[in-house]
Amino acid sequence: MTTAAAGGADEAPSADRQPSGGDRVPAPRAPSSGGRSGPPGPGRTARSVTGTRRAVAAVFLLPALVLLGALVVYPIVYSVYRSFLDQSGTGFAGFDNYRTLFTDDTIRTAVKNNAVWVVFAPTVSTALGLIFAVLTERIRWGTAFKLIVFMPMAISMLAAGIIFRLVYDQAPERGVANAVWVGVHDTFSESAGFPKAHPLPVHPLKAEGGGAFVTKTTVRAGQPVQLPLVGVLPAKMPGDARPARAPEPASDGGITGTAWLDFTRGGGGKPNVIDARELGLKGIEVEAVKDGKVVATARAGADGVFTLPASADGAELRLPASNFREPYNGVDWLGPSLVTPGIIGSYVWMWAGFAMVLIAAGLAGLPRELLEAARVDGANEWQVFRRITVPMLAPVLAVVLVTLMINVLKIFDLVFIIAPGSSQDDANVLALQLYRSSFGTDADLGVGSAIAVLLLLLVIPVMLFNIRRIRKEGRR
Repeated sequence: MTTAAAGGADEAPSADRQPSGGDRVPAPRAPSSGGRSGPPGPGRTARSVTGTRRAVAAVFLLPALVLLGALVVYPIVYSVYRSFLDQSGTGFAGFDNYRTLFTDDTIRTAVKNNAVWVVFAPTVSTALGLIFAVLTERIRWGTAFKLIVFMPMAISMLAAGIIFRLVYDQAPERGVANAVWVGVHDTFSESAGFPKAHPLPVHPLKAEGGGAFVTKTTVRAGQPVQLPLVGVLPAKMPGDARPARAPEPASDGGITGTAWLDFTRGGGGKPNVIDARELGLKGIEVEAVKDGKVVATARAGADGVFTLPASADGAELRLPASNFREPYNGVDWLGPSLVTPGIIGSYVWMWAGFAMVLIAAGLAGLPRELLEAARVDGANEWQVFRRITVPMLAPVLAVVLVTLMINVLKIFDLVFIIAPGSSQDDANVLALQLYRSSFGTDADLGVGSAIAVLLLLLVIPVMLFNIRRIRKEGRR
């Protein structure tokens, strides 16, 4: 019996015995006293994954949740509620405020300008940042260049707006943009010498169509011609102009004359008479006209004297309008047609450095062996950039692009400061219209709240795209 019992005990399956298949079957183990995998028992306190009591975590999160609710949730809810009330806030307006967003011309202009901003400002900033990041990687002084390009990020929007308000000033002596533009223009196109110059009624000149002046009578050989003018500013007089003098009659039958400023500083002098202190109009153009055709031209010297050939005998002398046209003052950067592109240019100046820094960081993490392998396989630099560098930088470019899109949807400072009052309606954006509708002279908080809700609805899709992209990157 004992032996049989022992044999039966030996034949009983053991927890550690290997089955015939060769796989070890682990023995079931009782849960240890320290396990927290099951639901809490009647006498146990609920803990989070990290072991922190939920009540303690809630106490620490409560101040942040209160602030979040007071500063974010409550304003959003109240703005939605207020957008359905009338201007006074006492009556229900329904969707009238939202209908105003799409019927008011000023607000529709703001919506169109915001669309222009969202399309162009982030795209141009990201493209420039990519170009700067790729090019500066190959130059020795790339770090210094990146520092210079990134420096505008240290400037506030207010300061940048003031800077570019001066840059875009219409006067070339103040505005840098027009100073450069006018300099280039005057290099290839001669500027007018005497803008706003004109004769007096008693002078021997009369006005002709188009801003030109002609002599009242025809001229004859041997009779010097006098062409006096007034209205020339001292600053517009040539620096090397000399005192005017009466010319000698031409010996070859030509026509001689003097064009001068018939004005004596300090008073004195007589009209149509050359006085000692009156200066010649150096460089002024004189044309001899017969039967409507120009037969001869001449330019006055430093003393105002000019000479025409004998073919000018019996002609009328004309001072063409090119002598008197207004000087070229450049481009009206802040006018109705260019104010929005001009402000976008100031935004790109500020944020291209931000894009460059982020893209350069992503570029530094690219595997160099992959780029070198492509070059060894015969790819040129453009192919490497287009087919390898840009696709591998796609996540970084998406981050930059989405961040700038969210940023431009709420752009306000630059538009408010740079755009002058005469063209602020043409440069209007939603954030600026929100301010004007809510705090302007004819404030309507119902319309202002509707604009705020519209801005929120425009930002939400971009934020959702960004969140999805972040989660997708986290799962890799």
